[in-house]
Parts: sequence; C-alpha cells; structure tokens
Amino acid sequence: MTAGVEQVVVVVPVRNEAALLGRCLRSVLAAACHVEARRGAVVRVVVVLDDCEDGSETIARGFPAEVHAISARSVGVARATGVAHGLAGALADRARTWIACTDADSAVPTHWLTAQVRHADAGVDVVVGTVRPDPAELSATQLAAWSATRVVGCPNGHVHGANLGVRASVYERVGGFSLQPEHEDVDLVQRIAATGSARIVASDEADVLTSARTVGRTPGGYAAYLRQGPLSAADAYAALRDDRRRPA
Repeated sequence: MTAGVEQVVVVVPVRNEAALLGRCLRSVLAAACHVEARRGAVVRVVVVLDDCEDGSETIARGFPAEVHAISARSVGVARATGVAHGLAGALADRARTWIACTDADSAVPTHWLTAQVRHADAGVDVVVGTVRPDPAELSATQLAAWSATRVVGCPNGHVHGANLGVRASVYERVGGFSLQPEHEDVDLVQRIAATGSARIVASDEADVLTSARTVGRTPGGYAAYLRQGPLSAADAYAALRDDRRRPA
C-alpha cells in the first residue's frame, strides 16, 4: 500500500532572477498554505541562489523560506543541493516525503502542491506537469502559435523542471539529480522510468506560468524550446501573413 505524503520539500533554483523571484515565492507559499490546509502535509521551501549577482538574495531572504547560496552556475547542482538540504532532517520514511520543483521565473497555481500530493497519495511516484509561457510577454501571433501546440486535457509529457514532482524514496533510489548544467530534469525522469517500477503521470491539472523569454539562464531549456519551436513558427505565420497582404 502506498504511503500517504506527510511532508513536501519545494526546491527553487535561482540565477539572477530579481525581477521574477518575488512572484515565484509568493505563489509557492500560497500553494504551501493550500496543501497544508487541505492535505495536512508540512511544507519546506528551499531556495538555492546560484552565483547571483543581482538582488535575488535580498528578495529571497524576505520570505519564510530556507535560503542557501552556491557558486556552481549549474541548475543540476542547484536542484540537487536544494533537495539535499530539504531532506536533511526529513522523515526517515522517504516514501512519505514528496519533492516538488519549480523555477524562479515561474509562478505556480494555488492548487499546485495539492494536486501533486493527491496523485502521490493515489500511488503516483512522479508527476510531470505542464507549463505555459506568460502571455504578457508574447505577441498575439506568438500566443496563437503556442496555443496551437496545446490540447487541454492531453498533456504532452514533456519534462519541465518548473513543474515536476517526485517521491523522495524514488528520487534517492536512482541517485537524485545529476550535476549537469541543464536537462537534469529530463535525465532524472528518464532514469526513474528505466527502473520499470515507478508510476509516472503526465498532468496539466496544475499548469505553471513561466517566462516567455527566448534567451534563458542556460543554452537549452524552455527558452530554447520557445525560440526553436512555437515562436519560430510564429515568425513563419507572421511572414506568411505579411506576404498575403502585399499587392501582387
């Protein structure tokens, strides 16, 4: 029988995100209050500042969260560090501890943790959640191009560190996040899936809002996806539209 979740560790890696970090942490703490009230789980929020050179540290320390600083310039190291701190002194029964990850440029919905814990209590070991770009940062053409890639109720299963949850016992069994500068989230889920014993669910129930910038903190990640996928398609749509408007 699957153990019910009693503790949640939320990990937020930060690399020069002073403009968006406050929004992120306000949303995470609202989600923490919600899951504590609805599911009775105790939440620990861990912020990892990775060689930040802006005002991120000042902002982070203004919130009721654990704040740690490193100088790795690697999101894999930052996430792994956050999880290690979050699990220190946690429940000995790791099956009852849930790890939830998001990014400093993102904002989670209030029911984000509640939805993940509900899946966990039903026997799910990994929740692969969806993200959506901030529409305030997109043109109408870009937003239409991105919307064309989404079907509500049919999550595509893409792995995003901004919306990922995993049972701590499963996380530790595969050795946790690898210490790589990007794609550590995809690597973790691939290693868990390779065990053949974990239950992995893709869900768009708690969509996470994230920055629509096309130049991110790493060469790859969601920024590269937008730049090479939906937003490049938007450029093509715009060019086609302009061609049609030109007189013959």
